[in-house]
Amino acid sequence: MSDEEPPNMSTGRKRALSENTLFGMGNPLLDISAVVDKDFLDKFEEIVKRNKVEYHAGGSTQNSVKIAQWMIQEPHKVATFFGCIGNDHFGEILKKKAEEAHVDAHYYEQNEEPTGTCAACITGDNRSLVANLAAANCYKKEKHLDLDSNWELVKKAKVYYIAGFFLTVSPESILKVAKHASDNNKIFCMNLSAPFISQFFKEPLMKVMPYVDILFGNETEAATFAKELGFETDDIAEIAKKTQNLPKDNTKRQRVVVFTQGKDDTVATVGETVTMFPVVDIDQNAIVDTNGAGDAFVGGFLSALVQENKLEECIRAGHYAANVIIKRVGCTFPEKPDYQ
Repeated sequence: MSDEEPPNMSTGRKRALSENTLFGMGNPLLDISAVVDKDFLDKFEEIVKRNKVEYHAGGSTQNSVKIAQWMIQEPHKVATFFGCIGNDHFGEILKKKAEEAHVDAHYYEQNEEPTGTCAACITGDNRSLVANLAAANCYKKEKHLDLDSNWELVKKAKVYYIAGFFLTVSPESILKVAKHASDNNKIFCMNLSAPFISQFFKEPLMKVMPYVDILFGNETEAATFAKELGFETDDIAEIAKKTQNLPKDNTKRQRVVVFTQGKDDTVATVGETVTMFPVVDIDQNAIVDTNGAGDAFVGGFLSALVQENKLEECIRAGHYAANVIIKRVGCTFPEKPDYQ
């Protein structure tokens, strides 16, 4: 098998992974979490000054590639990540956190906007999230993606993943990567990410759709997508099938659609059929925080996908990763997975 040959989802064998096999691009946010009292939520700016805070590399796509790397463990830097940060203190922390997660992050750094943040204020069982995209909104294709050294990293990859959120920032960057994947018979994955993407960014979303080999979403996002496209059904299996059959550029690969439904079965198209995959049983009392579960599912899925595992195995890995994340605060994980 040559280096240029893409992973094949139908084989069950694993192969040694090389650096930069998985490529992600999105909105990098520095996750800042602190345990606070209720009256504090009004005074967000003081969060870093007044409390012992934890920092993590965050943002949807970055979370997913970080989890994929964690599931893979060795070699380091299987995952590449592109996004925009500020030339500032939080940017430096973000770079350090990405490095600690063994992700090969190549950020576009600029001075117009500060590094994006997502503050999680934890009061007992509740969390309030305050996201400020800031620099993440400033990604420029011609100033970063188009640079030869960066584009070489894109070309090295065999699997690509971009969350739908990035459609609000740089749809032209997504299209460039998606077309490259399609033209070279590599695997391009995308996520519906949030109902507002299908509602307000439908045009750029549908421009990318012909290049999408694997589409992720949850049940709410799937329902909104179906409504926006006039599918006239709220049956999730039917939505998956109709989505699979949307026009596709690379006909060598049949589109795969994967919809998660929280504690209910994950729905996925397997060939011509739609199959239900039960999630891992979990004691509801063990659930600490479901934020990041979707990102974790995708990360687990991608870790198996780059190792050329079958779809069933990719979903099993996704379920495992999500199961680990929901028992912890934030999108964090133990040092090593105990996944067999």
